[in-house]
Amino acid sequence: MTDRDPHDPKGLVREAYAIPGITPSECRSIFLDWALSLPDGADPIPSVQALIDRYGAEHPMTEVLRAALHPPGGPRRRGGRAGRLTR
Repeated sequence: MTDRDPHDPKGLVREAYAIPGITPSECRSIFLDWALSLPDGADPIPSVQALIDRYGAEHPMTEVLRAALHPPGGPRRRGGRAGRLTR
């Protein structure tokens, strides 16, 4: 029996690094599955940083993890009628 990794309990990120030729799109999908498997209310940032520190190689998954450290900014303009009415 192996020890469970508190930062990657299902081993999803570890497996992503083991897949030769994995694409950024596949890494984003794996990351989403990883994020959805976190306990409710858990802060993912410490785990993301620990995984970057562990694997940190030039790899599509590393880029996805780094992007997770910098979430998108505030809300953007909504298009269509809703965007015109909120001005």
